[in-house]
Amino acid sequence: MDTQLPDRGGAMPRDRFHAGLRAGAGLAAAAFLLAISFGAISQAQGWGPVAPVVCSLVVFSGSAQFALAATLGAGGGVVAAVVAAALVNVRYVPMGIAVARDLRGGPLRRAVEGQAVVDGSWAAAHLGGGRFDRAFLFGATAVQWPAWVAGTALGVVVAPDPALVHRLGLDVLTPGLFLILLFDEVRRDRAGRLPAALGGAVAAALLLVLPTGPALIGAAAAALLALRTTREAVR
Repeated sequence: MDTQLPDRGGAMPRDRFHAGLRAGAGLAAAAFLLAISFGAISQAQGWGPVAPVVCSLVVFSGSAQFALAATLGAGGGVVAAVVAAALVNVRYVPMGIAVARDLRGGPLRRAVEGQAVVDGSWAAAHLGGGRFDRAFLFGATAVQWPAWVAGTALGVVVAPDPALVHRLGLDVLTPGLFLILLFDEVRRDRAGRLPAALGGAVAAALLLVLPTGPALIGAAAAALLALRTTREAVR
């Protein structure tokens, strides 16, 4: 996977889109394997063959979908499951705000383009200085979405043991890829080192006492505060 994030501003949009496709290939492979697990879990819970695939088509968020399945599997109702998934996805609010100025068009078009904002694509498309490569973002997401949907469908059809991905250690692929992106980001931008370290520490501490969603919100808030403080100190 191409994890180097040079300034792509001089390249043509088509070339940047193709670069995004290449960068997203590794993330897509990890997403495909995790989606198989999601499809298997949903089948074991009695979702039926259609609902899991539709969920992946529409939601397209592994963390939110696993939170949804975990809550339902623990006996929680639909409302509780939706709330859990929504809390996990609250992180997309600051992510969307960060990328907003690099999107184009009116509110409707920008809302549609914003659907390309997923974790891996957002991180890989960051150019530094708060700017994002729009075409690269689209390319990285374009390869991940079908992989996630196809993996879910395969998991529904084959219905392997839901714990198979964990037993094979494949569930560390996505976190590992995100760590690569994070290391590359802080290597290029020294101002991001303190926010990254603080966000990771806060997340680790909060996960001991809080569900994933609130823990991520707290970690993001701490990282944003540290980033703002660091940039003001540089000025």
